[in-house]
Amino acid sequence: MRPKLKPLDRQTLVITGATSGIGLATAEAAVAAGANVVLAARNEAALLEIADRLERAGGGVAVLAIDVAEPAYAQRLAALAIDRFGGFDTWINNAAAATYGTLAETPLEDQHRVFDVGYWGTVNGALTALAHLCAKGGAIVNIGSILSHHAMILQGPYSAMKHAVKGFTDALRTEVIRDGLPVSVTLIKPAAMHTPYPDHARNRMDAPAKLPPVIYDPRLVARAVLFAAATPRRHLTVGGFGISAILGDVLAPGLIDRALAAFGTKLQQSDRPVPPGVADNLYEARRDGSIENDEPQYVRRRSLWLEAQMRPGAAVGLLAAGVGLLAAALVERRRGARPAPASAPPPISAWGGELSRAPRRWKNDTSKG
Repeated sequence: MRPKLKPLDRQTLVITGATSGIGLATAEAAVAAGANVVLAARNEAALLEIADRLERAGGGVAVLAIDVAEPAYAQRLAALAIDRFGGFDTWINNAAAATYGTLAETPLEDQHRVFDVGYWGTVNGALTALAHLCAKGGAIVNIGSILSHHAMILQGPYSAMKHAVKGFTDALRTEVIRDGLPVSVTLIKPAAMHTPYPDHARNRMDAPAKLPPVIYDPRLVARAVLFAAATPRRHLTVGGFGISAILGDVLAPGLIDRALAAFGTKLQQSDRPVPPGVADNLYEARRDGSIENDEPQYVRRRSLWLEAQMRPGAAVGLLAAGVGLLAAALVERRRGARPAPASAPPPISAWGGELSRAPRRWKNDTSKG
């Protein structure tokens, strides 16, 4: 059975990790598209401020201040959506926690915490959502990462967690297909996004953290998420650099290992002081409400690769047109490189500007040009 997905303006979306970064960008874009949203995060003050702003923009909003590591969070969030909007149509597992530092110096307690939030929170949310959507249809969208394919040095627990999210999402999708359920299961794999992630992560490096380039606008991920909410897709990679990294891991994994060992640490360290009040939200909520961080980096605001995945037919057409133009240009270039004939025809002016008076062989040659 094919997934049954509603247009966005008829949907209610559940979003975890909704007070900053990708979650907040998705909430804003969903309301702009006419959807209702049910938002979850730990920071109640930030949730209430965001809800007020989105309601003034015309959105239907419900919020729940809760930690997704709590076993009962998903049932409570689903109950809120049912009570307020009669149910939900898309569930977006976005909440995550992170650390910077070597695996040896990162306590197991912190590594457990990364999995409790990012992996078990996703598992709990997805299975709860499936129980509610299996009859009527809908979408489950899990936020993975390009680090689902190759780990980043000094982000070991986060990379491992995203590998686990990918494995769980793929397994869940196959079970949904086997059982013929009208539910779409999508994994979104962002490249490095310009979110407050480096400020929120617990950092054991000897310098402030940052994300390595290339950096993308988190609103691109929101675009991918909303597309997946209304259009079945197995996965979407956000950022052309992301697909390059994935292919590199397939073609030359050893080379990437050596490159990260040599340059990965420096690329993740910044001279910028961490803004007050936002650092380290591993166990406690901090100041929230920003989609982007204030690291002075170049940020790409478009992803042609994402557009190509969302519209593969148009992308193939453009590629074919490009190949055709390139082939035509090469043919023209080869023609232009041919030596001139030994006896070239006189210029047109020699015939008084009247082609009809030219000998037939020159008239025909001129018409071919």
